[in-house]
Amino acid sequence: MTTIKPFRVWAVSRKEFIHILRDPRSLGMAIAIPMLLLLLFGYALSLDVDNVPTVVWDQNNSQDSREFISRLQGSRYFSVRGYVTSYPEIEEALDSGAALVAVVIPERFAGRIESGRSAPVQAIVDGSDPNTATIAMGYLDVVAFGYSREVALSEIRRTTGQVVHPPVDLRARAWFNADLESKNYIIPGLIAVIMMVIAALLTSLTVAREWEQGTMEQLIATPVKGPELILGKLIPYFAIGMLDVALAVLMGEYMFDVPLRGSVALLFSMAAIFLAGALSLGMVISIVTKSQLLASQLAMVLTFLPSFLLSGFMYAIANMPLGVQLITYLVPARYFVTMLKGIYLKDVGLEVLALEAGLLVLFGIALMLFANVRFKKRLE
Repeated sequence: MTTIKPFRVWAVSRKEFIHILRDPRSLGMAIAIPMLLLLLFGYALSLDVDNVPTVVWDQNNSQDSREFISRLQGSRYFSVRGYVTSYPEIEEALDSGAALVAVVIPERFAGRIESGRSAPVQAIVDGSDPNTATIAMGYLDVVAFGYSREVALSEIRRTTGQVVHPPVDLRARAWFNADLESKNYIIPGLIAVIMMVIAALLTSLTVAREWEQGTMEQLIATPVKGPELILGKLIPYFAIGMLDVALAVLMGEYMFDVPLRGSVALLFSMAAIFLAGALSLGMVISIVTKSQLLASQLAMVLTFLPSFLLSGFMYAIANMPLGVQLITYLVPARYFVTMLKGIYLKDVGLEVLALEAGLLVLFGIALMLFANVRFKKRLE
């Protein structure tokens, strides 16, 4: 059994700290890049569909048609940018991007409503972005339904003198993210993605750099054991990674106004476990490849793409094909993203997140053991 000597671990850690401080690129990559990514994704990436640019062709030009248009203008989801008088103008507005939605009100709109018949209203939606188009059409349905209900109730009240109430009065209330702002959903998951990418990318260069610079042979000749070398190289980046977590949490709280409702201690403890596994993954890549260029490329493929696409950070896992859903169980960021969103938005603890926490611990231990096994083989 290998006995780890703390003074040897400290000597390797001190050497790595000095290298980081003397190399501005490494220090910039370790601190500046995560903050930059958080700023870029936090401000640029949004799933909210608000103020959809809309043009209107009002062929009826009546009080009823203007009332219907006012419902669009009064909604936070639509922004009436102008009025058109023909289909070629609608086509031009949609082609140029000046509008995503065009609403066409027919000539007999008011007459059909007054006679008790349904009045068709045409909505033309730019389907280039299917997600936005689907949401916009849902908003249009809500506006049309609300207007139709009020017209029907007013007509009944006018003809019978009775006040009729709708049989179902739905009062929806959103929990955990009452304002339905996507940044409250994106920022916590983004922390996990950035940690995974940066941690693996940084440590993927450590051992490979020693091989390329010719200093690995010197380290092999020293009494430093493989586990001591790996642990010593991980400690500096672990400290920097936890600093990145603290900065990301502070930015989320004070810059993006994302509420942190859960336990801060649980958040940082789970972040530490996830960070240890991500750093160990980068170390394994570095040990296997022995090339900084190949290691950095492989680290991006094995961390960024799975973390971004398969962790549930951006896309709901339940909507993915079954085969892809099974693959997501191999992505550790999936469990950390679930924990972050639960801690941030729902204030849940280990009584709910015990499975994810256990799998994160398993991920960290497995990667650290594998890194030690691979490095021992390289020393032999």
